[in-house]
Amino acid sequence: MALVNDIKIWSRELGFQAICIADAHADMSAVESGLFKWLEQGCHGDMDYMAKHGTKRTRPAELEPGTQRILSVCMNYAPPHVKNSWDVIRSGTGAFISRYALGRDYHKVVRARLQKLADRMTAQIGTFQYRVFSDSAPVMEVAWAQKAGLGWRGKHTLLLNRQAGSMFFLGEMYVDLPLPVDEETGNYCGSCTRCIDICPTQAITAPYRLDARRCISYLTIEMKDSIPESLRPLIGNRVYGCDDCQLVCPWNKYAHITQEADFHVRNGLDDVSLVELFGWDQATFEAKLAGSAIRRIGYKQWLRNIAVGLGNAPYSNDIVRALQGRADDASELVREHVQWALQQQHQKRTSNQE
Repeated sequence: MALVNDIKIWSRELGFQAICIADAHADMSAVESGLFKWLEQGCHGDMDYMAKHGTKRTRPAELEPGTQRILSVCMNYAPPHVKNSWDVIRSGTGAFISRYALGRDYHKVVRARLQKLADRMTAQIGTFQYRVFSDSAPVMEVAWAQKAGLGWRGKHTLLLNRQAGSMFFLGEMYVDLPLPVDEETGNYCGSCTRCIDICPTQAITAPYRLDARRCISYLTIEMKDSIPESLRPLIGNRVYGCDDCQLVCPWNKYAHITQEADFHVRNGLDDVSLVELFGWDQATFEAKLAGSAIRRIGYKQWLRNIAVGLGNAPYSNDIVRALQGRADDASELVREHVQWALQQQHQKRTSNQE
């Protein structure tokens, strides 16, 4: 179909590395039952929105009536000239930020490009019904991308692609057009369990099953309250997200460096110390992280996360002074985590002196 060929050409011109099409009426019963079981077991933690929309995630027409097809796209995000992730994580004193968040907020970038794609389609065929998404509505992104043939769900639950690994963003366009659909691809994880073995908190409880309540990305981003004390030491210096399962995945040797300037490193966040970030006041936080996905968690949660990282860092007088400077912070959440971190530093000092 000529339109599909045009869509694939336009998508590449707009910066998407691939686009595939799924039938919105495809059988999602297994995905749906798996989702409900996961929710019943409470694996979503405080993410109430995961349960709020019921079957809308797996039945597109309930979310957007008239939907016939789902266009699934991916856009690489691995930035160029970035500090080696393992070097930061192993440093103990550096702040590790998930590599997807070092640049501009992907929600805005991906949705804006999908809108441009929709505009080109409209100019070609006239008005049609559509809606664009990028982690912005009750859409089972990975499941639909798999149905469309964009890749397969890895054992860490992220989408994997044989030519691009997993370091890319997903986006979708629901349309009322009866376009030809693409075939699903196979699963190529084989017997590999590296992602399961490396997880610092053992949040991947079984292949293809993640308990968000233990996941560092959930703990540092989605969770708004106090981080469970038993999990704090396992977080290390990961202050926003966690990439460990992707870093060890063999398929990510094929991950591509992004060509999108919006996803390049901003404000040196790939190689910055915990102490420096902890010294930011709220105005600095707001200014430096304007347009970043990180800003969404808010200043108090940002300080909470860094306090945990400082508690886990090797003993240092500079770290103790930084923590003491916020011991009387206006936020109870921050104070609690600062006190914990000071206790950890005190224990390390005592241990060093013995």
